[in-house]
Amino acid sequence: MGRITFDHTGKNVMVFGGTSGINLGIARGFAAAGARLGVASRSQDKVDAAVKELGNDAGPALGFSLDVRDAEAVKTAVDQFVAERGTIDVLVSGAAGNFLAPAAGLSPNGFKTVIDIDLLGTFNVMRAGYDGMTKPGAVAINISAPQSWIAMPFQIHACAAKAGIDQVTRTLALEWGPEGIRVNSISPGPIAGTEGMERLAPNAEAAEASKKAVPLGRWGEIEEIADMAMFLASGSAQYVTGAVIPVDGASGAGRSLGNR
Repeated sequence: MGRITFDHTGKNVMVFGGTSGINLGIARGFAAAGARLGVASRSQDKVDAAVKELGNDAGPALGFSLDVRDAEAVKTAVDQFVAERGTIDVLVSGAAGNFLAPAAGLSPNGFKTVIDIDLLGTFNVMRAGYDGMTKPGAVAINISAPQSWIAMPFQIHACAAKAGIDQVTRTLALEWGPEGIRVNSISPGPIAGTEGMERLAPNAEAAEASKKAVPLGRWGEIEEIADMAMFLASGSAQYVTGAVIPVDGASGAGRSLGNR
């Protein structure tokens, strides 16, 4: 069975974290579907490469080098994007930071760093993006993770941050729904070709064991996360908001859901 082809021609899409991994995949999906792109991340080199790649018949992509922890920098980028494009139809917040550390050995600064990038960064993107979003009709998508509901050792910072992101999603869906803005989270499971899986499964044996633990028997593809983002931004999802949607091959379905 082939993939559905989405049409987002003419939409203005801004992806924070959109220069690598899953977020770049989402940006590529929207560019292929005819949207006009803007991407933001810390690395100027990655921003430049993404801008060069993501231009299409709808127009050149816009790029912004910034740290999502800097609310003013995020606002400036959003304002520049809106000045060029007029509005934001789809806003994706996907910047993230993570590392393995036992709670008893994690410094307050280490904990704060992940909270600031993931959770504060999500708030900064949503807050800055709100003023420029199409009302009604805009869609906001936060990229979460299974740590939001599955407690994982050595991940106390990420677990706290991702749980917070999903509550941000639900709260904004309540507050912004009356204005016609939909807000959802995507929670990717193990996805091939990502930095996270390279760290978690650094060799063939670990990769095979990881795949066997997934009920579907494989890792997901970056394109499958992009497909979910494009579905959520489409007319087929007009009644979907406030949802946290796992795209994980059921790898998280039986873990800790009843004990959170």
